[in-house]
Amino acid sequence: MTIRFSRNLSRRRFLASAAMTGAGVVAMPYLSRAADRPEITHGVQSDDTGIDGGVIWSRADRPSQMLVEVATTESFRDARALPPIAALPESDFTAKMLLENLPAGQDIFYRVKFRDLAHTGVVSEAVTGRFRTAPADRRDVSFVWSGDVAGQGWGINPDDGGMFTFETMRKHRPDFLLHSGDSVYADGPIKSEVNLPDGKIWKNITIEEKAKVAETLSEFRAAHKYNMLDSNVRAFNAEVPVFMQWDDHEVTNNWSSSKELPAAYKERNIALLAARAARAFHEMYPMRESIVEPGRIYRTIGYGPHLDVFMLDERSYRGANGPNLQEKYGPDSYFLGPDQLEWLKRALLNSRATWKVIASDMPLSIIVYDDAANRRGSEAFAQGDGPPRGRELEIADLLRFIKAAGIANTVWLTADVHYAAAHYYNPDKAQFQDFEPFWEFVSGPLHAGTFGPGALDNTFGPELKFVKAPDRQNLPPSAGMQFFGHVKIEGATGQMTVTLRDRADVALWSTTLDPKTA
Repeated sequence: MTIRFSRNLSRRRFLASAAMTGAGVVAMPYLSRAADRPEITHGVQSDDTGIDGGVIWSRADRPSQMLVEVATTESFRDARALPPIAALPESDFTAKMLLENLPAGQDIFYRVKFRDLAHTGVVSEAVTGRFRTAPADRRDVSFVWSGDVAGQGWGINPDDGGMFTFETMRKHRPDFLLHSGDSVYADGPIKSEVNLPDGKIWKNITIEEKAKVAETLSEFRAAHKYNMLDSNVRAFNAEVPVFMQWDDHEVTNNWSSSKELPAAYKERNIALLAARAARAFHEMYPMRESIVEPGRIYRTIGYGPHLDVFMLDERSYRGANGPNLQEKYGPDSYFLGPDQLEWLKRALLNSRATWKVIASDMPLSIIVYDDAANRRGSEAFAQGDGPPRGRELEIADLLRFIKAAGIANTVWLTADVHYAAAHYYNPDKAQFQDFEPFWEFVSGPLHAGTFGPGALDNTFGPELKFVKAPDRQNLPPSAGMQFFGHVKIEGATGQMTVTLRDRADVALWSTTLDPKTA
């Protein structure tokens, strides 16, 4: 099934034009225009919700104005209309709006329409969404996390229920999804059919732009819009805020400044591809934008007295991928980079939340090769057993700082490696020991091939407490090994329960952590 996005003459527009060629052309011009109302093409979504509001997003099919009403009741009895926002070709007809000055801990309902700029009396049908603002008091908080969507050619297959891990997560009614990156596979074409080992055929919905790797701004945009064609994704986005970060596949596999692009790319400039991908990423998700550094992804999201989330960006400031064996910290060993590292230290030090969740788009100690086929080069932090080297120097510095500053209750959440795992970092088992013990939890993929498990680097003493990985590589989503994590923080006690689940909602492993007093 192939779907094409086009600004060409639609059937409704053709019928309206045809009506105007005969009798009634003078009497019915408004009705002809009304028959061709703007459309909301990819649903609605919210992001970066806090105590007093959040950012919402939608997209139209033409130049228009986004009209938003916001209410605290599902009936919209107390609705408040907000000033319109333009949706123009320059942003691919997307529009974002910050909803603020809202009550804390409140279910918020919003209704979106688009008004045609060429015919201001013509308005789209409404689409509604909802989110919950963060609590000001110590109530329960729950959220889910995962990453990796539409990878390895596994696209939207209606015969398999589409991307229904999103529906499984939605049923938990989480406060938000922490999306750990690889929100799209811009470097991964989606074919109409994939032959499975058992002789069956996986059948994808396809669009023209996903027939090749993304190189143009339009193709990067289309990679994100493709995922939003899935009804599970749209239903989830309408009800659950998504805290977004990116990893490599929003641009291309394992990208850094040293990336040697494969032959599939006509555009050979990795910096230009990354710039186009970044623009598309920010257009397609309603993140709160930095005034200090427009386009910045790393940020703190406070979600009440029990939780602060520190969203990292491990792509934009890294040095070139390579052996990763430097003994002294410098540009070649940057991963977060010095500015982001200092921001993270300050943010952790200033946090008064019970739990400090560090959202890392890559795992700390799983070895991820830059050249997987030849097991060479380093794509993540880890590069092998021994004292901290290369990018690990940043982690050693950070862990030492956390211990010296007495910062309690840090938890790391990540995805990227396409299997589920739980790691307990024990200084007694580590090569570098100047840190307090902590947990790292790994989930994913949401809808992609399943891989793993990867080898663990002993630098920071990870103990493998749980792993769920396939016995062969690149299993399709229909094999069931799609994973997400669920976190619940009890308001009364502050206890954090982390559960790793599969797309059938089977609880694979769980642990409850007691908060410590700093």
